[in-house]
Amino acid sequence: MSNLLTASSQLPLYGKRVLVTAPRNYAARLSEQIISQGGLSIFMPTIETCYLSNYSELDGVIRRIDEFDWIAFTSRNGIIAFFERLHNLDIEISKLQNCQLSALGKDVDILLSLCGRVDLIPRESSPAGIVAEFSQIEGISGQKILVPIPEVVGISEPNIVPNFIADLKKLGMQVMRVPAYITQCLDKNIYTVEINLIRQGLIDIIAFSSTAEVASFLTMFDSKSEFERCLIACFGPYTAANAQELGVNVSIVSTAEMLKADTKLYILS
Repeated sequence: MSNLLTASSQLPLYGKRVLVTAPRNYAARLSEQIISQGGLSIFMPTIETCYLSNYSELDGVIRRIDEFDWIAFTSRNGIIAFFERLHNLDIEISKLQNCQLSALGKDVDILLSLCGRVDLIPRESSPAGIVAEFSQIEGISGQKILVPIPEVVGISEPNIVPNFIADLKKLGMQVMRVPAYITQCLDKNIYTVEINLIRQGLIDIIAFSSTAEVASFLTMFDSKSEFERCLIACFGPYTAANAQELGVNVSIVSTAEMLKADTKLYILS
């Protein structure tokens, strides 16, 4: 039911300032949901995703795509970048007929819109979920898989993709990882106002949706004590675990886009 006629003071996130660190192409929906629940959404993307400067490696792989048994997409950006490049090279989608395709969660809808099929949707919406499904497929060992991934600039590559590659290799698969787009840090100097709000304790919740967001955020501060008065929310157990490894105290771990803070459950969907 719509909250349009509900008084703001009766909504679960009333008066809460929630800092959203997701890149702009991901953050709009979350910000809209925060606002609809009475929250004050503050937009501070710590990373951005953008085009590669050099497509030679991706183009080379696409031109021999019929050599692969699988393509495993781990993000919507990977899907969009791959199919845009396919189009730019004037290669027909029928060239993928020998490849089986895998995608995660809501990324499935994007893959269906661009290609018309998805062959594997893991029950757990994560790279580990893909590995779990592959482990149940007879004859998976020896099959060749392409993994379009981001080229990470400005921070160390988060462990999600390297772990995924290593787990696929443990199954005996022949893995080719190829950069399809760039994930890079944003300059902290554009966020003077937002960083001051954090330091003053005027932000209630900082919401991270990926490990890269956390890592880039940390480069913007001299000490973790500067944001110790903020609750830290992470979407999903993998982001939460990696944030903890980076020394961030995570108070909120969400599933299905839920924020649980203290004894209240804030549902954002």
